[in-house]
Amino acid sequence: MIKIAVLVSGGGSNLQSLIDAVENGYIKNGKIELVISNKADAFGLKRAEKHGIKSLFVDPKGFKNPQEYDAHLAKMLNAASIGLVCLAGYMKILTKEFIDGFNKPIMNIHPALLPSFGGKGCYGIHVHEKVLEYGAKVTGCTVHFVDYGADTGPIILQEAVSVSADDTAETLQKKVLVYEHKLYKEAVKLFCEGRIKLEGRIVKISGDN
Repeated sequence: MIKIAVLVSGGGSNLQSLIDAVENGYIKNGKIELVISNKADAFGLKRAEKHGIKSLFVDPKGFKNPQEYDAHLAKMLNAASIGLVCLAGYMKILTKEFIDGFNKPIMNIHPALLPSFGGKGCYGIHVHEKVLEYGAKVTGCTVHFVDYGADTGPIILQEAVSVSADDTAETLQKKVLVYEHKLYKEAVKLFCEGRIKLEGRIVKISGDN
């Protein structure tokens, strides 16, 4: 059984999708052990509590810098024997101290088809605003492993979503979010089944026709 930790900063709708997938048996060999937030009022913490999952607010103000904060989080995760970290609307870029300190897989979901519309400033509603400003006809979402860059890690799964002529950033966000909920739980399911293999930056999925 793979122990999963989810990091959130806000509402945590992707967290809820993962919780539901574990509870209904879609994700069979994984269990969400811990939910951590850098925001005291993150609704994701309440979602976790409702389902009996340990939830923690870790205040960044109690640390000298982001590196010290991330090193502390990595120690906590290792002490809990976490085997996979999932970022679900976590509004902090992970430092080298977190990635090296944890030294196990970290997944993120991004509301666009990477490598397009990723990187600095591309988060939340801003991603969809940029998609519309550019005139893209197709957008979507990407689940990827986290590396030292911003949205630059190996791509696990992607799903395309058509952009309509009358879409606003808000309507596009809602359309893409539906697919985020489907895609993230699929990626975690595959990981927990041991079907994901990383070769360089290429992700290969066993049993995938």
